[in-house]
Amino acid sequence: MTVERWGIQVGGTVEHISMWLLAIILFFVSFKMSGKSLKITMMINRVLYILIIVTGAMLLFSISNINGEYIGKAVIGLWVIVSMEMTAVKRSKGKPYKSFLIQFWISFVLVLLLGFRLPLGIQLFG
Repeated sequence: MTVERWGIQVGGTVEHISMWLLAIILFFVSFKMSGKSLKITMMINRVLYILIIVTGAMLLFSISNINGEYIGKAVIGLWVIVSMEMTAVKRSKGKPYKSFLIQFWISFVLVLLLGFRLPLGIQLFG
């Protein structure tokens, strides 16, 4: 389900995937940055996090029959965002961030597997 705001349709799967794909690319690009450019990249990523949460919530609430897998995917999706943010913050402060990076990879793989399995996403597994 998409919602029309100011003549533009928003809230679809394509918008949601585009946002998180851009956020992940920017997250990895930020590993090559430092100083002011890193801060700017982190702020752009934070805006993308908000847009990911909003489009994800719109997708979740557009489903007529929400089951536990959708709730689990939403929680794991939040875990992905938190682990990305904690990795970026720890790295910018020069503190160890390896544990959050490992959490990112685990949660990212889980959310992708659930996304490919559930009917609203892209069907790779059946």
